[in-house]
Amino acid sequence: MPRFDLPGFTRPIADVLTERGVVVDPQDPLPVLREPPPHRVVDPGDEPLVPITHRQIRTLANYWHAGWEHAVPATLARSGVMRRLALAAQALPRHWGFAVFDAWRPLSLQNELYTSAYSDPDLPAGFLAEPSTDPSAPPPHLTGGAVDLTLTIDGVALALGCGFDDATEAAHAAYLESEPGPAREARRLLYRHMHEAGFIVFEGEWWHFEYGTTRWSGITGHPPIYGPASPRPSQPPSVS
Repeated sequence: MPRFDLPGFTRPIADVLTERGVVVDPQDPLPVLREPPPHRVVDPGDEPLVPITHRQIRTLANYWHAGWEHAVPATLARSGVMRRLALAAQALPRHWGFAVFDAWRPLSLQNELYTSAYSDPDLPAGFLAEPSTDPSAPPPHLTGGAVDLTLTIDGVALALGCGFDDATEAAHAAYLESEPGPAREARRLLYRHMHEAGFIVFEGEWWHFEYGTTRWSGITGHPPIYGPASPRPSQPPSVS
């Protein structure tokens, strides 16, 4: 049975900073993060899914490497999301980049992950979006507008206080706000660059950002852009 804590592609940021002789400058605190009700999709756009490819962005395909049955090797996002990711990556300081754990996710995988996660009766609500088939309220990853990612230093993917898919309070975006250190400043750095590129962060997961989704709409006040998405028949698989 695949596990959410595997594969372990990240390393603690403090260790990597020391090894590489890199520092993370102090960053502005995170704002108060809100989770207002999402808006429903009424008039979805038709942007295609495209591979996430950029010289400063690694793709990790976590679920595919972990062996989830319905995972795909390709790391895809809407074309508008890819453009904004590229802008965010290019604005990062020298030595820094992104590593994407997951982006577009088929509904079959969302259902597989949700069923597995909530076989644990103690898991709090919100760890995974319900695998809704309602086209006006799709799971964020199904739209191609959600990206799970972390920072890299010289290509090394970083754990910013905890790893990807950590189900504890340590995963909350603002969890480290009262704990000075490199992990806090790196979370702030990640948030700032993604926010400046138009993304919102899910307050429950420091690695989860969205653009054009129903949650993004609820937070920004703009109409949702993306409904459910699927790759075009000629979509090439990719993994790195």
